[in-house]
Amino acid sequence: MKQKIQILLVLSMIVAGLRLAYILYERHESQVSEAKKPAPAPANPDFLVSPKKLRPYDLASAQALTKQPAWVKVGYSITYFPYLGHHAEFAHPAGLLLPIEKMEIKRVVTDEFPKAPPGEKQVMAVFAKNGQNYVFSIGVMKGEDFQIYSDEMLFIEDPHELYKHWPKEVWESIDKHQVQPGMNEIQVDFALGIGTAAGPGEGVDKTLDYPNGGKPLRVRYRNGKVDEIRAGA
Repeated sequence: MKQKIQILLVLSMIVAGLRLAYILYERHESQVSEAKKPAPAPANPDFLVSPKKLRPYDLASAQALTKQPAWVKVGYSITYFPYLGHHAEFAHPAGLLLPIEKMEIKRVVTDEFPKAPPGEKQVMAVFAKNGQNYVFSIGVMKGEDFQIYSDEMLFIEDPHELYKHWPKEVWESIDKHQVQPGMNEIQVDFALGIGTAAGPGEGVDKTLDYPNGGKPLRVRYRNGKVDEIRAGA
């Protein structure tokens, strides 16, 4: 009986050893297989950029826009007006804000837009340009309720720093409001302003029309990069 027990113990140890060896072998093969897999493509650094937001909810909180410079996110889509005698000259538009135009907002005020519904006012950002004061709308006040869109309209951090991973030549084109083959859509938006779809296509393969401040361009993208640039309508 003693010998039988010893034999059983030895057999159990052998079986346990074989099982352990098999487990270690499986782990080793799994590690080798993982090591042979191609490294995942690095994430697009543009997607990792997270611009700071102020989230203003009333006139007082919107004054935070005066604490630092601001840069225009949506170029050629924001009309600005002369600001004289504490009122916007809505009847005399001064122009459109440029893409990535830098400004110092002096204060945020409210003003009545002609023909606006009773009790509704525009929330306006006041800034200086060429020695004169101007304003543009960043939201609406209805009674005691505010809807302020400055986070969607403005950067409050220098885009050159937010996207400092872009090559120097890309930023040189952007600062000159020019577009070059190989640029991506964000870079073109920074150079030319916001574009609109010019036909079928979406995602990384599409064609967009850019008003470009009166000098329209049509830009075709292939695999997310500028493939063709031509005059627009």
